[in-house]
Amino acid sequence: MTLLLLPFQIRYMALTLSVLGAALAILLAVTMPGWHLLFGTAAAILAALSALGVRDLIQTRHAVLRNYPIAAHLRFLLESIRPEMRQYFFEGDKDGTPFARDKRAIVYQRAKKALDKRPFGTQYDVYKDSFEWLHHSLAPKPVAPDSAYRLSIGHPGPCTQPYSASVLNISAMSYGALSANAIRALNKGAKLGGFAHDTGEGGVSPYHREFGGDLIWEVGSGYFGCRNDDGSFNPDRFAQASADPQIRMVELKLSQGAKPGHGGVLPAAKITPEIAAIRGVPMGQDCVSPAAHGSFSTPVGLLEFVDQMRRLSGGKPAGFKLCIGHPWEFMAICKAMLETGITPDFIVVDGKEGGTGAAPLEFMDHVGMPLRDGLTFAHNALVGVGLRDRIRIGASGKIISAFDMARVMALGADWCNAARGFMFAVGCIQAQTCHTGHCPTGVTAQDPLRQRALVVPDKADRVFNFHRNTIHALAELVAAAGLDHPAALKPHHFLQRGTSDTVITYAEQYEQLLPGQLLADPGSSRRFGEAWRLAQPHSFDRLSA
Repeated sequence: MTLLLLPFQIRYMALTLSVLGAALAILLAVTMPGWHLLFGTAAAILAALSALGVRDLIQTRHAVLRNYPIAAHLRFLLESIRPEMRQYFFEGDKDGTPFARDKRAIVYQRAKKALDKRPFGTQYDVYKDSFEWLHHSLAPKPVAPDSAYRLSIGHPGPCTQPYSASVLNISAMSYGALSANAIRALNKGAKLGGFAHDTGEGGVSPYHREFGGDLIWEVGSGYFGCRNDDGSFNPDRFAQASADPQIRMVELKLSQGAKPGHGGVLPAAKITPEIAAIRGVPMGQDCVSPAAHGSFSTPVGLLEFVDQMRRLSGGKPAGFKLCIGHPWEFMAICKAMLETGITPDFIVVDGKEGGTGAAPLEFMDHVGMPLRDGLTFAHNALVGVGLRDRIRIGASGKIISAFDMARVMALGADWCNAARGFMFAVGCIQAQTCHTGHCPTGVTAQDPLRQRALVVPDKADRVFNFHRNTIHALAELVAAAGLDHPAALKPHHFLQRGTSDTVITYAEQYEQLLPGQLLADPGSSRRFGEAWRLAQPHSFDRLSA
């Protein structure tokens, strides 16, 4: 049925006009003998264009061609003439910086199993302020097999179903924010590669379940999929849903990097029966995701809720995700852990540079702590209170390449979550129309006609390839540093140019606490000690100065 609508869509106009023009030219060539050569030539050209357009519609490799038959060839023509034009104009990068070009290009190359090598050295100015690099060793180690790059999540005791996770997983992106075909491709790729797919707070959809890839169920303040009619948390619904063996971990979302402290509303007009069923919300009402949780209001309450999620799920790893804000609030959570003896199995630290399809500009640009600052704070706080060995830390926020992974793992992350890298793998070209419903490749569009451009088997293979090749690149980096595993990466392995004549290591840039230092001598650290003094386990408010 949807194919019958193709001629009436503006983006298919080139194909429609070619078909109509060919038919008219043939008619004129037959009825006007004196002009048969002219009209016959025109008919041949237009028929060839029509055949090309039909081929574009049915091919499965290029989503842009499926959505913009004939017209999209201009994009590929300019690519062949000048690669820089592809990077600057046709893949959505508005600043054209080497950083943005390289990150996107490396995903496309690895997803398509293309050669990810290039000649003539780096495109970066290595003497520019803030340039970063990794120490290599004169005694590099053999490259470890990709299968070695896994870790167990779940502390023995309260967690009875620990999860063996990859060090690279798909970050939280909800169905609704992404299209059904994008969710299908991501989950099938995760199944092929044996890594995890975070559902996002929109709930577990049928498209997450279709291929059986491992899921991390993210539960936000709207409690979608496990809520009562009034929006409060429903333990019975949570227990029933989390019993699904496909769900391997449960994650409580406190905040996300792009808009921490900001809730969301899905207007009633956009709620379909399918979305209402997935999220457990009624038709005809706005779907509200509050800024704060209604099930707890204190650090102790937070930990008790996480512990409840773990018990209700049958002992699966349970944790929470947040973008670090007031430092004393995270310290208050640490104090609550010590007081109650309750610890999460994992904490995901999201950086403010993380993305979303809909966030106020001020929040995206100026609210929340950047990933490296938040990660080092969370990691060292847990070290300082002697709890780091009980809790795994994940990191998310603009992580795309193996160098990005190595960098945050040196600063305390056990594993990484990536969103935009996997979006590139399924065809995102950063057109920045996610919020309009007009995504040119069908990654974020709910329109069935636009979605058909994203061919699930092909894009699932690209998701798998990107993951596998990025893990292999990480293994090569680790081996070049003379190490056996990324867990051996430390802050002193990375350097950053401060000015043209100043170079510092991450160890010098970020304060490193000793195990138990905050308990033994909190005053020995100005940054951490002050936050520790202001924190209280029964309130997120700070103590008076």
